[in-house]
Parts: sequence; C-alpha cells; structure tokens
Amino acid sequence: MKKIEINPMTRLEGHGKITIFLDENGNVDNAFLQTVEFMGYEKFLVGMPIEEVPRTVSTICGVCRGVHFTASMKAMDGVFGVEPTPTAKKLRELFFNAHMVEDHTAILYALGFPDFVCGPTAPPAERNLVGLILKVGADVGKLVLKKRAGAVKIFEMLGGRPIHPVAAIPGGWAKAITEEQRKEILTIADDLIELGKLTLDVFDKVVLQNKEYVDLVMSDAYKVVVNYLGGVDENGKITYYDPKDQVFVDTKGNEIARFRGKEYLDHIAERTLPWSYLKVPYVKKFGWKGLVDGDGTSLYSVGPLARFNVAAGFSTPLAQEAYEKMLNTFGSKPVHNILAYHWTRAIELINAAENIKVLASDESITDTNVRQEITKVVGEGVGIVEVPRGTLIHHYKTDDKAIVQEANLIVATTHNKGAINVAIRKAAQHFIKGGKVDDGIINLVEMAYRPYDLCFACATHTLPGRIPIELNIYSHEGELIKSLRNYEIV
Repeated sequence: MKKIEINPMTRLEGHGKITIFLDENGNVDNAFLQTVEFMGYEKFLVGMPIEEVPRTVSTICGVCRGVHFTASMKAMDGVFGVEPTPTAKKLRELFFNAHMVEDHTAILYALGFPDFVCGPTAPPAERNLVGLILKVGADVGKLVLKKRAGAVKIFEMLGGRPIHPVAAIPGGWAKAITEEQRKEILTIADDLIELGKLTLDVFDKVVLQNKEYVDLVMSDAYKVVVNYLGGVDENGKITYYDPKDQVFVDTKGNEIARFRGKEYLDHIAERTLPWSYLKVPYVKKFGWKGLVDGDGTSLYSVGPLARFNVAAGFSTPLAQEAYEKMLNTFGSKPVHNILAYHWTRAIELINAAENIKVLASDESITDTNVRQEITKVVGEGVGIVEVPRGTLIHHYKTDDKAIVQEANLIVATTHNKGAINVAIRKAAQHFIKGGKVDDGIINLVEMAYRPYDLCFACATHTLPGRIPIELNIYSHEGELIKSLRNYEIV
C-alpha cells in the first residue's frame, strides 16, 4: 500500500502532518491527521498559585493568548467562589470581543480567503496573504490591517499588553477605564463594524457570486455530518464571553444535551489514539463509534458553524441580517458544509464589532468598582468561553491555599479532532484518483481542515522545548527503509 504525506501542513497555527494511504488502484483507502507533540500544560500548571495561571496559559499561543487567559480567569473566579463586579464583567467582555475581531480577521484574510481569492489550485507561491493583497489591491489590504489594529489597541488598553495580557484578578479586573478611553473605544468600534461589513462584502463577491465556488461549498467533498456544541445566552443567541448554557444538537439539529460548568464531564468523553498525541472528544451518551460521520456518530464539532447550528441567531442587527441570509441560502439547519465555517466566521466578526459598540456605549463601564473582596477558597473552578475556534474549557482543582493540584484543558482544535480527520479523508477520497496528485489537489485536501482554523499550539505542547522531527528514509522504489524521530510514541 502506497502513502502520501502532506508535511508540513500549511496555513494553520502550529505543526502537523496528514498521511494518506492509497489502495492498489491509487485511490484513497484512508487518511489521518497526525500530531506528534505532547500535551504538557496540564502538568506544569500543577503546583502553581491559581492567580498566576491566567497569565501563564496566555503563553500557550501568541494568537490565542486572550482566550486561554479569559477561560482561566473565569475558572479562577470559581476557585475563590466569587463573581466579578458588573463593571469588571463588562470590561472582560469588551476585551474578549476585541480579541474575537482581531483573531477572526487574521484567520479569514491570512488563512481562509486566499483559497478563494487566489484560487484553490493556484500555485502555492501565489496562494497566500501576499497573493490575496495583490488580488484585492494594496489599498484594501492596508485598510484591513489598519482597522484590525484598532481591535489590538483595545486588547492592549484593557489587558495591559498587546500579546500576553496581565489584567486578570479573581472576581474582577486590574484597572478601570477612563471616559476618554471609552470614547476612543467607541470610535474604534465604528471602524471595526466597517471592517465587518467589508469582510462580508468580500465573501459575497468572491464566493457567493461565483457559481464554481458555491458548488464547491455545497459539494459532498466538504460535507461532514456530525453533532454540534456551542454556547448560547438566555435568549438562545450566540454569545462568547459568558454563555448561559452549552448546548449539544445532533446531526438533525435536535437538542440532545445542555450543561454548565463542570457538568461537561457528564457529556464529553475523550479517547486517545495510538498514532496521535491529540485526543478525540466525543458525545458521552452515544459512546465511541470511531472516526466516522453520519447519523448516529458520536463525533461533534465546535466553532463558528457549530454556534450557527446550535443558536437561534445573533443579538445585534447587522450580524442577524447576515445570519438570515446564510440560513436562506442553505434553507435549513444544521449546515454540514464545512466551507461555510468561513461565512459564519465573517458574520461573527461583525457581531463582535457590534458588541464592542454596545458595551462602550454604556457610560457605566467607567465605574471604578472593578474588583471583589476575596474571603475564601472553594478549591475548584471551571471556565467555559466560546472562542474564535469554538468551545474552550479550563478546569482547575486547588488545595486550601489555591495552589493548583489538577488541571484539564479541552481546546477547540481538540473538540474538532474527529470531525477534522473525517473531513480530510472525505476530501482526499474525492480528489485523489488513480494515484494522481499535484499541488492543486494537495491544496484541495488541505482546504478540508482550514475551515476549522486549527491551532496545534493550543491543542499540543512539547515539554522538552523542541520541535519534534521525524526523518523517513525510502528506497528508489518508494519502500520505507528506516524511520528516525527525536520523540517517543506512547
């Protein structure tokens, strides 16, 4: 049996490889997404004061720094048994929505849109951010970067740093904002809303008005039928910082579970695989069914499309209008066409921008009461947030001095592991025939994982402090002679 390796995978955060096995006719027998790094953060957080954890976990990833910071901060509240003051909660939510805008913008323009703007089978040297800017024009590229910088400025203003924030305190926020800062954020919010409009317009003109791309979006090559998990507010609408409930729906859109906090343990199980350090979560009540999709599968997805499938829409007008357009296009929910992740990501971008405007319009957000008094240690806390890539869970147990004894992190890429593997296999089976493979076909396969916005930096961490390397030696006939690696498979 012959195999094809895509190594390294391109346009994602982190490192991984895809191994595709061909049968005797050169058609795809199976395909696997492989990660070879060891998940270590849960271990070296043990022994750390819980107050230090938010700042520490923000270093998991330079892109996702705000989401781990926020989930950990919410879990820290639970450890001390406190709720943030109303003003502190607003500041946290404002900070988080700014992070949503800048993250979604980066992912769409740098990782997702090049496949459509430049063309799925365009040469690799052209199919990237630079190629996208050349296609849409330097003025548009500069405008996107300038407006996105406003979201980063809000992030820095509130979080204390543009990269790894430091403003988390139990039951609050380290610093209030001034009236001048509030007004500045309001002005930035208008720019971010314009960025959201521009992004939806780009998607409309490049994808929705191109029949070839619409057919690609709707094709079975990129259709993965799984269950979905997402957070909703008290009205069932999409929310990010503080969902009232996490909701599971099945492949038909029927609600199958609803939970809060550490109840996630009753509904999510995790399975290890012998060929990957990335675990596969699945719906616990369904039991492990393997890496298969379709009705009855126990696999599920999280992220923008999952939230779209779970929720009853958005709470802001422009996002709701875009939501209804997408719903009318597909006709019903759930939508299983994974390239639609890019569309829902663009809708969430404008929603987060509108949220910033709403929050900054509230003059009470400048109130200086931003912290609670700490009087006890409960010893356990769970923080769940809906981040750009999907549901993020941080769960900590501490001793009576709030020193971490146990830690568990389930990140969005981990939730999506099973669905991503199915997506890659389906795309490979659809496009690779008779052993024929070229750069264009390889990219069509890679397009199956990009909608999920993989972040292996979040999902896998190397304790030894080095990048794992595998060296395979083949004969001139393609036979594997020897394999060398600087890591152990356990």
